[in-house]
Amino acid sequence: MSGYRARWRGADYPASPDATALEVWVRLRRDEPAEGFTEVEPGCHVRIVPVAECEGLWAVFTVCAWGGREFLVSDEREDALLLEYLGGSTPEAVALGMERAERGVYRRWVPRAETGEPTEQALDIHP
Repeated sequence: MSGYRARWRGADYPASPDATALEVWVRLRRDEPAEGFTEVEPGCHVRIVPVAECEGLWAVFTVCAWGGREFLVSDEREDALLLEYLGGSTPEAVALGMERAERGVYRRWVPRAETGEPTEQALDIHP
């Protein structure tokens, strides 16, 4: 639903940035073995590179429309999506039938048939 993606040596990978005191490192992941990648568990191979070696790093979010508003998709089931309210108004979230998950966070399971098609949005966080 959300996470990070990095481009390294012309290929895109699911990624996890990790900041240290001196620089940012990025853990690149792939399902299959490849040179320089270490298998950390079955079907998960990781290579750690400095962010400076990456051609791009993005925060990736899945969003969809419901009731004329845009929501973050937090989770999914075969027949429903867990939507997270992005509007910033507690009264509006409550009026939409959202439940408080934590302070300032409102969510609701919604049948897929009632939502727009989920789409991915990426926010560039490293050139």
